[in-house]
Amino acid sequence: MTPLNPASLPAPFGRYSHGVEVPAKGRLVKTSGQLALASDLSIPESAFEQAQLIFQYLDAILQEGNMSRQDVIHLAAYVTDRAYMKEYMQARDLYFGELTPPASTLIIVSGFTREEFKVEIELLAMAD
Repeated sequence: MTPLNPASLPAPFGRYSHGVEVPAKGRLVKTSGQLALASDLSIPESAFEQAQLIFQYLDAILQEGNMSRQDVIHLAAYVTDRAYMKEYMQARDLYFGELTPPASTLIIVSGFTREEFKVEIELLAMAD
């Protein structure tokens, strides 16, 4: 994956790439939006904890497709309040660490199926 961040554009607002170039051949994994419903059916309180749990779920889906977070080319996240953006971005930055950041979209929405949910995340990954 090659990040595409033209010098003619302002730098990305956070740790993401404006675009990414990927080889034309390969396998794709597209996830559904994931919510932070724990195995005991509890929902973590903070947006940061919810995002961390969701990233664990995304890892499991990627592993099922014989991929990993280094194969992620696009991330879409939805938060229910502008106040949750910072916590989400902290969890995202921890998740990707030193990897090349994927293209990314972050949208503020009015809500999800249950009021307790603050974050939903989906991704697109590509590998050979």
